[in-house]
Amino acid sequence: MEQEPGTQTSIDELLQNKQGVLTALTGLYTEVEANVRSERFAVYADLQGGNIKFTPTASGTNRGQISPAGNIEQVYSFDDLALTSNFKSFYDGSYDIINQANLILEYTPALKDATEEEKKQIMAEAMTIRAYAHFLLAIVYGQDYNYTTDASHLGIVYSTKSIKAGIQYPARETVANTYNLIITDLKEAISNYSSNLVLSGPTYSYFNINSAKALLARVYLQKSDWTNAYDTANDVITNSGIKLVEKDNYLAEWAKTDLPVSEILLEFSVPRDAEGTVGSSMSSYFGYTSATIYNKYVASNDIVNLYENADLRKQLFLTQPLQTLVNGVLTPVNYNFTKKFQNNAAYVAFRLSEMYLIRAEAALETSRADVAMADVNIIRARANATLLTNTTNLKENILLERRKELCFEGHLFFDLVRDHKNISRNDGCISTSCSMTYPSLKFVLPIPTFNTNLNPNLQQNDSY
Repeated sequence: MEQEPGTQTSIDELLQNKQGVLTALTGLYTEVEANVRSERFAVYADLQGGNIKFTPTASGTNRGQISPAGNIEQVYSFDDLALTSNFKSFYDGSYDIINQANLILEYTPALKDATEEEKKQIMAEAMTIRAYAHFLLAIVYGQDYNYTTDASHLGIVYSTKSIKAGIQYPARETVANTYNLIITDLKEAISNYSSNLVLSGPTYSYFNINSAKALLARVYLQKSDWTNAYDTANDVITNSGIKLVEKDNYLAEWAKTDLPVSEILLEFSVPRDAEGTVGSSMSSYFGYTSATIYNKYVASNDIVNLYENADLRKQLFLTQPLQTLVNGVLTPVNYNFTKKFQNNAAYVAFRLSEMYLIRAEAALETSRADVAMADVNIIRARANATLLTNTTNLKENILLERRKELCFEGHLFFDLVRDHKNISRNDGCISTSCSMTYPSLKFVLPIPTFNTNLNPNLQQNDSY
């Protein structure tokens, strides 16, 4: 990000007209999809929080042995190394996305063959992507907002200008400033959205005013800005036109092969070749084909055992026996594959259920416990779970409902940390650190050494 790209002429040529900018915006979405669906980030929050464990090796001399995936082995043990960080590609990819978004934002106002409405829509999407990439970096590389009383601890470098020439050495913002910049970007983006779509393809795969508001609600949640979290989530629920999946359709919706659940606010489309064949999807991590063809990640009993037997969501697990070494002997052991991400499953970025749970938590934190309980019960009733009848331990019940409803969608670890909970991984944990007490310096990852060496103003996280 600090190096001159060496393609200045090509950038100028590409972004001089509307079609070139739209091509760049389409490519930007491709980069975002690849970054969030990468194995590292896609499993990170659920693996660290305890929703995920590993399957045994399916064949060969190591058949039946269980080991962590190489791409996340250091992270999984809360022992990532700055020099060889498992997340270097995520860090670099995120800032590449930000730089591309900034280029689009800089060139779009001068377009002569686009209407003002089209230019506003392009810039709204690019600015939302810029905010989204910064937000994901903030929760991975910065401690939670309330780690210090005034959020004065280190956040991230916030980039609002493209790097086209020369070398820049930006410093990290505080977490308070980081969140303010994210919120500022999102508010400006939301004010520019229109109904005039500029890209072709499934509308659910691009940011729009509703998914931008959903992102803003999530940012407010992470910030513990309860009033704004409530108002923004409520806005999405009330005005988006999206409805919760009906109880009778819940299981069938998750079983669809090529389409997202109907309550989706944003799901990044999986890459396909010219013949329409899917290149890669979430099923490459969670998929099951047969007793000898399956992928690396399954649900731990820590999450499976949280569901009541009558809970429909318990049926979203496919239980299969796999040959596993037990005391040196290959033995069939049952594993629970999630049905959320089979076939051509894409990355679920935002869906309406999350907005109900954000609204519930924000209502509780603003002294509206009855309103909070009602929202939780909407989600529980849809799942055929026992309804709450009083507000005792409601905060814990909301967090529990988030874990059950949003499992494998990238929330658990960040929820635990923002609520200052300890990490406790039990079933299937093969890490040297299965439990971690809050606060911990290891709840954030190291800035890759390559980047700190290149930028003398880029301060490393403590303990790395």
